[in-house]
Amino acid sequence: MNLQSITGIYANDIHVKEIAAGISLREPKLRVNIKNMIGSNFTFLSHAVWKTAQSNHVFVLPDKEQAAYFQNDFEHISDALDIFYFPDSFKKEGNFHLLNSSNIMLRTEALSKIQDNTHRKVLVTSPEGLFEKVVHHKALTGNMIHIKSGDNLDTDTLLSRLVDLGFRHESFVYEPGQFALRGGILDIYSYGNEHPYRIELFGKEVDSIRLFDPETQLSVKKLVQVSIIPNIETQFSSRDRISILDYLPDNTVFWFRDYEYAMEKLRVLSEKLKDQLVRERSEFEASEEQWVKEMQVEDFEDTDSFIEKLKRRHVINWSGKDMTLDDYPAATIEWQSEEQPVFNRNFQLLIADLQQRTRNNYTCYIFAENARQLERLRSIFEDAQALVDFVPVPISVTKGFIDHKYKLVCYTDHQIFQRFHKYKVKQSYTKGKAITLKALRELQPGDYVTHIDHGVGQFSGLQKIEVNGNMQEAVRIIYRDNDVLYVNINSLHKISKYTGKEGVTPRINKLGSDAWEKLKNKTKKQVKDIATDLIRLYAKRKASHGFAHAPDTYLQVELESSFLYEDTPDQSKAVADVKRDMESPAPMDRLVCGDVGFGKTEVAVRAAFKTVNDSKQAAILVPTTILAYQHYKTFSDRLKDFPVNIDYLNRFKSAKEKKETLKKLEEGKIDIIVGTHALLAKDVKFRDLGLLIIDEEQKFGVAAKEKLRERKSNVDTLTLTATPIPRTLQFSLMSARDLSIINTPPPNRQPIHTELMGFNELAIRDAIYYEVERGGQVYFVHNRVQSLDSMARKLKDLCPDVEFAVAHGQMEGAKLEKVLLDFINHKFDVLVCTNIVESGVDISNANTIFVNNAHQFGLSDLHQLRGRVGRSNKKAFCYLMAPSLLTLPETSRKRLQALEQFNELGSGFQIAMRDLDIRGAGNILGGEQSGFITEIGFDMYQKILAEAIRELKSTDFKEVFAEEQERVKDFVSDCTIDTDLEIMIPDSYVDHITERLSLYTQLDNIEDDAALEAFRQQLEDRFGPVPVQVEDLFTTIRCRRIAKLLGFEKLFLKNNTLRLYFVSDPESSYFESATFNNIMNFLQTGTNKARLKQVGKNFMLIVSDMKSMQEIYDFLDHMQHYQ
Repeated sequence: MNLQSITGIYANDIHVKEIAAGISLREPKLRVNIKNMIGSNFTFLSHAVWKTAQSNHVFVLPDKEQAAYFQNDFEHISDALDIFYFPDSFKKEGNFHLLNSSNIMLRTEALSKIQDNTHRKVLVTSPEGLFEKVVHHKALTGNMIHIKSGDNLDTDTLLSRLVDLGFRHESFVYEPGQFALRGGILDIYSYGNEHPYRIELFGKEVDSIRLFDPETQLSVKKLVQVSIIPNIETQFSSRDRISILDYLPDNTVFWFRDYEYAMEKLRVLSEKLKDQLVRERSEFEASEEQWVKEMQVEDFEDTDSFIEKLKRRHVINWSGKDMTLDDYPAATIEWQSEEQPVFNRNFQLLIADLQQRTRNNYTCYIFAENARQLERLRSIFEDAQALVDFVPVPISVTKGFIDHKYKLVCYTDHQIFQRFHKYKVKQSYTKGKAITLKALRELQPGDYVTHIDHGVGQFSGLQKIEVNGNMQEAVRIIYRDNDVLYVNINSLHKISKYTGKEGVTPRINKLGSDAWEKLKNKTKKQVKDIATDLIRLYAKRKASHGFAHAPDTYLQVELESSFLYEDTPDQSKAVADVKRDMESPAPMDRLVCGDVGFGKTEVAVRAAFKTVNDSKQAAILVPTTILAYQHYKTFSDRLKDFPVNIDYLNRFKSAKEKKETLKKLEEGKIDIIVGTHALLAKDVKFRDLGLLIIDEEQKFGVAAKEKLRERKSNVDTLTLTATPIPRTLQFSLMSARDLSIINTPPPNRQPIHTELMGFNELAIRDAIYYEVERGGQVYFVHNRVQSLDSMARKLKDLCPDVEFAVAHGQMEGAKLEKVLLDFINHKFDVLVCTNIVESGVDISNANTIFVNNAHQFGLSDLHQLRGRVGRSNKKAFCYLMAPSLLTLPETSRKRLQALEQFNELGSGFQIAMRDLDIRGAGNILGGEQSGFITEIGFDMYQKILAEAIRELKSTDFKEVFAEEQERVKDFVSDCTIDTDLEIMIPDSYVDHITERLSLYTQLDNIEDDAALEAFRQQLEDRFGPVPVQVEDLFTTIRCRRIAKLLGFEKLFLKNNTLRLYFVSDPESSYFESATFNNIMNFLQTGTNKARLKQVGKNFMLIVSDMKSMQEIYDFLDHMQHYQ
């Protein structure tokens, strides 16, 4: 491999051999200064020493971020598993009581592994990581629990031991320090591993040990033995703690990126320590956090004693300054290397540079994590018709370098393309990560539900019912006047959680009254009108011809390569979908859904550029004036190196300027125009419009959309929205538009650290200074225009040397624009504003946001506000300020806690489910129907919409969907099953009620055998061998599917007699179909158990002597395949 040729060069270096030889001797202690080693050059040198010498190594870098980058580089080059990142345990620097579970896991893993001397271990840390003492290895090993396959386990003793070690018992395990016991399956999340363990017992014997993923709760891989490690930070006292220098094996070598800086940093930390601990004691006592610990001075290093102990080790320093550790003279190695030059994405410069280096006998290597990037480079060189000789290396390193000693040129793709390069660090899971959409849809007793036949009721749990001596489980729903409805577990797909406007209690229906039926029919009629419009538009588009764009040019490739982030798989797919639609002759109508900051704008930039490449114009329609300017800036920045003219139209422009812009637009001198509703005016004329992009569609009114629809029947249209649309609705809309969803966050983004707090002036001051000192900016959202100025004055008193400005929606256009532009151009540090920033002001330099009185905001507003920060590769902070949680109403409290929980990227989908933006969802179809959603619930509305579209496809629009209708001939949309057999998931198998209900719901939505088999394996993995009742449940699902295909509406089994009811509409074309004729055939010649019976106008089939679901399945299967 190409990497080996580089590592081979350094392995043979004379200095490497000398250092390795020096390390292998106990005395004298080695002291080396390495100078002029730039970029990742040093990683290759230190890797060669590690490979040659049989020692452990500790690398100390100036801060956590540099340490993480170095650890990644070393891991990529060595491809070894024993390269550990060793951070401090805390959430925030200088805050010594709030612990970070991921950091504790990383420290624990490193400490437990470095004691075993079988391999050469590497620890990468920073002064903060060294400052904190570690647990004595005897205390650590004495408190570990070792479990091997084949061992005999006494579970009671093990569980009480786990409790003593600080582990908590939970129903399901999702973060370190938890365990769960379900039948013969024990799940434990140890602190020393990234994933939790699943131990399956056979009696008392350990049958198997597996790693599992806490998000899906499914096993990932098998293990032979595991060690369970307790929380090293909270489980041990100060007496058990020692300096890391006393902990590490004697053969450990210390490498410092800058020895003097590291010692200075340790001194500063020591000086601040006492004051910090006193200040934190009060916070610690008031804290409701789970991850807290009261730290003592004894838990931290004393710098002088640290230096004394360090003198007993080999120490190597690589920086421009000499190390002054002791009286030893330090050997100095002068290297000759320089940084990778900056090319500013100018590929001509890069080509010239590489060609010149090759002529000077240098070997050129280009490193890229993604092999596609290397291909992109090759295609750029080919398009420029340049002969460039370089060796591709498909791994990433942080910084490129030129090593003059060995004539090596090592460039990185992210520096060539000027992208952010993000390190990856193992993360432990937290509940916020493990909770998925599933958890949000789970029903809790007291929740409102909608039943498709009976209307809105209140869910009151699962209940066992006896039917002919057998136990069954049913869902209990309470209706008006305390009427109770029991819903069979085979009909769970008929009920859905009621999702309406937050805080609005729905009207509960009365069982047996026709009010619900009327409302449903009224809604269906209304929905049909909307759906008819949609389908008509779709038919019109299908019939009309648009413009087929040409395939990508080299300019397009260059633009895409210069994107700052790496494309996520979803983003690549969305871009590919959009391009495919644009290149086809039919007009495009695509909706791209993606969370705040997930790169929808980049999809739009690429699409607009593609249309401009074909000498056409692109128009971008946005809902607000500020957003128009923002997009104008974004597009201008992205396309500044390309021959494209971009302009914008909004209320900030004077009449004269507008007139000029419109004239240029008509003459074709403007390629891309960004604007608000003004773009829809009659006087806006395009020379040749090729693409219309609508951003934040949910913010436009119906009238604006109607105007658009008239305009765009043969223009390619791309719509972007951040309010996600739940999946069923996507399918209902499939008949009208294509949909791409961007679900994955950009790889270089970090989750936004979200914290709830009171209005604490000291904390606010610290956070503002922290952000400003690292060169960032701050939003302070205070949603009261009257007191905005006094709030700004208060903050100014707190931070007198920080620049503040005020912005709100009632300011006049030009003034507001100036403030926002000054903020974008970093003329001041803190913007005190109302929630006007919510709708899309993107400033990548603003990475801290305060939301005052956060309890007065809706959830999706808060999520949108939080999405304003964290738009670059810096860690971002969001502080939600509210009175004490205890005094808040329950809904506000839940809302704020949900936001703190879902701080992961991509949680917009979860948050939208938690607090569905009703108007947003309603607006997709038009304005007038959103009232119905409130009455019947969102999920039910989707079901009715799907049904309406299905009916319209087979009646009014038969011709348009002729092909599709040929494929799906279903005469029955559902088959109801009712039996007197014991078919359920027993408590002894799954004792958690919510989980049982969730499993029933998943089962009820399974469509084919492959999914059923996968579900069965998941159950076995999580809960052990599947009992008979659950096997019967699987068979019931299969029976329902076949019965539906055969045209049966109901399947009843009572007292060993099976009744199958045919389609209830006697006029149905079913009775002339091949399916019905086949059944008649079967009755005459294939069975003697069944007879046909007529009841009024309806027919049913009666089959005797049916004792189990398996027998019913065999009978139906025989009938289906009878020839």
